[in-house]
Amino acid sequence: MGYRSVFAPGTFANRTIIVTGAGSGIGRCIAHELASLGAHVVLVGRKPEKLARVAGELAAEGHASTQHAVDIRDEEAVRTMVATVVQARGRIDGLVNNAGGQFPSPLAQISKKGFEAVVATNLTGGFLVAREVFTQSMSEHGGAIVNMLADAWNGMPGMGHSGAARAGMFNLTQTAAVEWASAGVRVNAVAPGWVASSGLDTYEDPAIRALIPQLRRQVPLHRLATEAEVSGAIVFLLSDVAAFITGEVIRIDGGASCNTKTLPLPAHSRSKPYDGFHLAAPPKILDGPKEK
Repeated sequence: MGYRSVFAPGTFANRTIIVTGAGSGIGRCIAHELASLGAHVVLVGRKPEKLARVAGELAAEGHASTQHAVDIRDEEAVRTMVATVVQARGRIDGLVNNAGGQFPSPLAQISKKGFEAVVATNLTGGFLVAREVFTQSMSEHGGAIVNMLADAWNGMPGMGHSGAARAGMFNLTQTAAVEWASAGVRVNAVAPGWVASSGLDTYEDPAIRALIPQLRRQVPLHRLATEAEVSGAIVFLLSDVAAFITGEVIRIDGGASCNTKTLPLPAHSRSKPYDGFHLAAPPKILDGPKEK
């Protein structure tokens, strides 16, 4: 049993697509879906052991990939990585700027170092990868880039550093969409809300861990997203059917960003998740009580 994508087999045949943050969570899922659709996926992340695990999963299903352990905040390392990919593959057709990270904290307690580290990971690093992919490859033949944002439309209390970076990435997406359009390059973004991904298990703060199982109560669809639902939106934006879409963002948040909180949201189970990722495992933190 392999990935159950809704897209046609061979959608990305003979195309090379870079996925950053590919060693776990949403990035791992994206890599699997793209590979199942014929893409040669370039797995990028900081930890080689995680990339090797994903590469092994893909190989077991007959999919080839390459791996590059890179800190996307390192300009020279990013430049070298992209040059290596271009030399080996000839061209880069797609980029999923998925890598990111943050930690929960009120603004008053975030140090300058902590703020800059999150901005460097969620904004500057994505810019560096996109710039190098464009200048070294896509400027010659076109391509598609999808950047990762988050549900930060009404501020991001508790993670203001991440919210600032994500807002910056949205503006960068729009700017690049205009500046690079004449080269045949489309630049879009996705903005997931709360996703039932392995990243939820990384939070150690007891208050945050107690809050996570309750998050669905703020979502009109009354659940969290699956990794496959995020991946599917990204695959759509990378695909040829999105050829006239650029500078846009798809919100994948179950309506949470529309919730004004003026009306109570009824509990329900009407929204059925799409579980296309055959290797997905729900985060353990969701095993606890979900309703009070």
